[in-house]
Amino acid sequence: MSQNTIPGERLTEATGSLEELIEAHHFTAAARWLNDHAPHVIADELARMSPSTAALAFRMLAKDEALEVFEELEPPDQQRLLEGMRGPRFVEIVEGMAPDDRARMLREAPAKVAKRVLAGLSADEHQMTATLLGYPDGSAGLYMTPEVIALPENLTVARALQVVRAKGEDAETVYTLPIVDTSRRLRGVAELRELVLAHPETMVADLVETAPAYVYATDPAEDAARLMRETNVLNLPVVDSEQRLVGLLTFDDAAEVLEEAESEDIALQGGSSPWEGHYMAVGVFRLARNRAVWLSLLLVAATLTVSVTQAFEDTLAQVASLALFIPMLIGAGGNAGAQAATSCVRALAVGEVRASDLGRVIWREARVGLVLGAMLAILGLGIGAVFVDFPIAVVVGISLVLICSWAATIGGTMPLLARRLKIDPAVVSAPMVTTLVDATGLVIYFVTARLVLGI
Repeated sequence: MSQNTIPGERLTEATGSLEELIEAHHFTAAARWLNDHAPHVIADELARMSPSTAALAFRMLAKDEALEVFEELEPPDQQRLLEGMRGPRFVEIVEGMAPDDRARMLREAPAKVAKRVLAGLSADEHQMTATLLGYPDGSAGLYMTPEVIALPENLTVARALQVVRAKGEDAETVYTLPIVDTSRRLRGVAELRELVLAHPETMVADLVETAPAYVYATDPAEDAARLMRETNVLNLPVVDSEQRLVGLLTFDDAAEVLEEAESEDIALQGGSSPWEGHYMAVGVFRLARNRAVWLSLLLVAATLTVSVTQAFEDTLAQVASLALFIPMLIGAGGNAGAQAATSCVRALAVGEVRASDLGRVIWREARVGLVLGAMLAILGLGIGAVFVDFPIAVVVGISLVLICSWAATIGGTMPLLARRLKIDPAVVSAPMVTTLVDATGLVIYFVTARLVLGI
């Protein structure tokens, strides 16, 4: 070991994370770490760091690699990184970004940052970014790339390939080639593979898929991404209200749209507001704040359970053993409702169920719940017979059948009703369904007890 090596330094360099290497001033080792890892791995590591430490590591990257890494970051993480950067490097990175990535970052950035970024762009990049920023939040127009090679329909294959070679370097993709008329209205789509394999004198119009899938720029980006998945296309043309081509939604941006939508649904299904940026970079108080709102609402809603228990206080006083099975019954009902809600939210998301299927879903989930309830009732009868007398066991068994059938019906119905009311179905999923089923399940239990036991 070198006399100048600090004890433990070699171990740190070999095993430390990028952040640890930077903070320990092991810059040579940090440079090796950056050289040994792919852009998406580096981006994940930068997202975990403080803005100043991330900016220091980012400056160690070569220009081309820095741009790749930057585009792998989520918009909130890009903003955090830019907070630690100033000067020419800042301008180079933003100028080199794809217009759609830049627009999404600026849409979420503070006005002061957005203004500074736009002011530093070249005229062409400024125009493209400003156009994209004019589309609504969550729209296909905000996610599409305007850097597209559009081929006139009257070209030969040989001439079309010349156009692709001439303009390909400035386009985000050359694999999907929209075909347009003289007014830039979409006529169809040709794939690069078809052009390469076709005879040079063949007209492009003869290779065109004349009924391609496409979306309007103002359509929801999530719907567009799901359309791409259903039609198995790499890139989807985006048009304006007059059918004129304005861009392409590429497969990588579509994947990002679906990831964002699924992350939001998962957060809402878990009773939390979605957050932006890397989980490890989000502050403790911000995470707590996102969860506190829903927990507070659910706590208030849970007072229904208290009210129901109080209303049937006389029934409990007469048959105290009924209280033994309350946790089991509301737990079973809540779980059955949550399962149904999760299944229906997923089915809505992938287009397997529509809001118009409400009646069919109610009938389907009621029967599923009935079957589940009957299965659980057999177990309930056995458990009840062990701890209490047979009549109360019968009450527990009947209650399980009714509660599970009711819970599954509610769980399957609420997401579809939410969709009809133009509310995100994930908002009314598992936690909300569980809370509602808890209260109504108790009513079913106590009413059943009164009828069976005659109290």
